[in-house]
Amino acid sequence: MENSFYSINVKDLNYSYDDKKILQDINISLEKNKFYSIIGPNGSGKTTLLKNIARILPPQKECIYIDGKEINSYKVRDLAKKMASVPQNTNIDFDFTVLDIILMGRSPYLKAFQNEGEKDLKIAHEVMEMTNTWHLKDKNINELSGGERQRVIIARALAQESEIILLDEPISNLDMQHQLEILDTVKYLNREVTIVAVLHDLNLAGEYSDYILMLKEGKILSSGKPEQVLTEKNIKETYNMDTYILKNPVTGKPHIIPVSKRSLIEKTLVI
Repeated sequence: MENSFYSINVKDLNYSYDDKKILQDINISLEKNKFYSIIGPNGSGKTTLLKNIARILPPQKECIYIDGKEINSYKVRDLAKKMASVPQNTNIDFDFTVLDIILMGRSPYLKAFQNEGEKDLKIAHEVMEMTNTWHLKDKNINELSGGERQRVIIARALAQESEIILLDEPISNLDMQHQLEILDTVKYLNREVTIVAVLHDLNLAGEYSDYILMLKEGKILSSGKPEQVLTEKNIKETYNMDTYILKNPVTGKPHIIPVSKRSLIEKTLVI
C-alpha cells in the first residue's frame, strides 16, 4: 500500500452503529499537502468518516492507511506525530490555562515526565500568534467564549506539528472575521500539511478547498474540484435545495446563492 503521493487512503470503508449503516463503501485517496472539505447534510456521515480516519472510532476492518501504513498498526505517539484532530466538542473538563492547553500539543515529542523546553514554548507562541490567542495565554480555558475556545483547540492542533490536520466543523462557533482568519491560517499551513475539514458553509468550502467530498446517506455522491462538485444538480440532489451558481468575481471560485421555494413560487406567479 506504499504510495508517497497520498497522505490518506481509504479502501472499502463501511461503518455501522449497532445495526444502522452510517458509512457505505467509502473509497478515497487524499493527496499530500492539499485542502479537502467534507460536505453534506446532517446525518450524512461526515463526522463519522473523520473519526474513522482519526482512529477515534476504530475502523471495523483494515481499510485506512496513513502514508501507506495501516492505521491500527501505529502506536498512539507515532500516530499523533502524523495526525492532529480538532473535534466538534471543544469543552475541557479541567481548569487549565490556555497556554497549558496548547502545550499539550507538544506531548508526542516529550518523554514521560519531561517538561516542555524552549523549543516547545517557541512553537506554542508562534501558533498562538497565528490564531490570535496569545493575549489569552494566562486565562482559564473554561472562562473563554465558545469561539475563543475553538481557536485555542485549533492552536493546540497546530502546535502538534503533524503532517495531517483533521478539523470537524472548525469554524462553527466563530464570527465571520475569525472564520476567515482561521481558514487563511490553515490554508497557509496547507503548503506543508494535508488538511481534511468538515464544513457546513458551501461557499467557504468552495473558496478554500482544493478538493471536496460530498456525502449523502453515508455514500460519496460526488468528489473533485469545487467547480466539479458544487453544481446546482449535486446540491439539489444532496440538500434538496434550489440554487444559482455564480463565479466569484475576485477568486473565480463557485459562489452559491440559495433560492427559497417561496421565491420560486412568487416568481412563477409574477410570470
